[in-house]
Amino acid sequence: MQKNNTDTTQQPEEREIDLIDLIRKLWLERMFILKVTGVFILLGLLTALTGSKEYTASCQFVPQTSKNANNSSMARLASLAGINMGSLATGEQLLSPLVYPNVLNSIAFKRDLLQTQIRIKGEEEPITLLTYLSDKKYRKFSLTGTILKYTVGLPGLIVHAIKGEPEEQETIADEPFVVLTKEEYTAVRALESVIGIEVEEKKGYIALSAQMPEPYAAAQVAESALELLQKYITEFKVDKVQSNLEFIQERYDELKKEYEEIQEQRAAYKDANQGISTSRARTNLEKLDNQYNLAYSIYSEMATQLEQAKIQVKETTPILTVIDPVSMPIKPSKPRKMMILVGFTFLGGVAACGYVLIAPTLREAFASARRKDGEEPQPEESAKQ
Repeated sequence: MQKNNTDTTQQPEEREIDLIDLIRKLWLERMFILKVTGVFILLGLLTALTGSKEYTASCQFVPQTSKNANNSSMARLASLAGINMGSLATGEQLLSPLVYPNVLNSIAFKRDLLQTQIRIKGEEEPITLLTYLSDKKYRKFSLTGTILKYTVGLPGLIVHAIKGEPEEQETIADEPFVVLTKEEYTAVRALESVIGIEVEEKKGYIALSAQMPEPYAAAQVAESALELLQKYITEFKVDKVQSNLEFIQERYDELKKEYEEIQEQRAAYKDANQGISTSRARTNLEKLDNQYNLAYSIYSEMATQLEQAKIQVKETTPILTVIDPVSMPIKPSKPRKMMILVGFTFLGGVAACGYVLIAPTLREAFASARRKDGEEPQPEESAKQ
């Protein structure tokens, strides 16, 4: 029992001695740690000063998630005009805001966004975003990016070299699927780091941003992405009711033409048979009156359906209420010089301390391994013995 008590009391003392020993080692090598940390600080300054500038243009908007209370008043006004709103006033749910990032990341959306015209320095005429992202002459040299590319990004370069470049595929007109060219493939991959979207469910808004080396181009891309997103969301939601509206509009035009023709025939017959009171004339006039009344009834009903369909399209169209519009950024968002400097300082301190604490252990391990190798008898010597 006494032996166990002594063991338990010795453990905290040993831990305390080990901690003091570690601190003593670090203190003895403080100059080395300061030098290494200083070198990392210089590297951080070099990285922060030579890093390529990036400007971020952003906007915030609130999507319409369900039909508002105005539907009930719209339904009452429509009923006064003889229009039955039907399920229009039931508060049909619109697209969830969680779908917006999927739309933004879709190939079709990115392909359309690449056709955005942007203005950049050194070009008199605007160029497309596709040209800017796929042409190497528009890629600015960055020392930091080059270092990171061949250090941190080296595994990715190796994987990319193994896979090889995408081959140009022959395209056929009117294909039902999307086929990207080599330039489009390169630009779509680069676009992933340009456009960003974040859904703030708790706060109830969506933030859309565009990051480019030039501030005016960033604002142009952000504004174009917002307009294109509105278009895509509208098409997704309104496609069904829009098709219904187009069908009713075509039928309405046909019935209107038929009604006007019967109206002209009826008027012409009355003008040609004034003062004639024969049975045949009265019978023909009754037939024309019946055709006229029937055509008018169908035409009026179709006109009512047409107005109902127009209201349904308008009410179904999602609304993006912009609360913070796109503005051209003044200050660059990257590189974040202070964060880079703090990160390199911390990394240098940790690396220096780790070397001071681990290097002696590694040297002892290598030395003992060499001694063991030297003590082992060679095969020829053992045979002679």
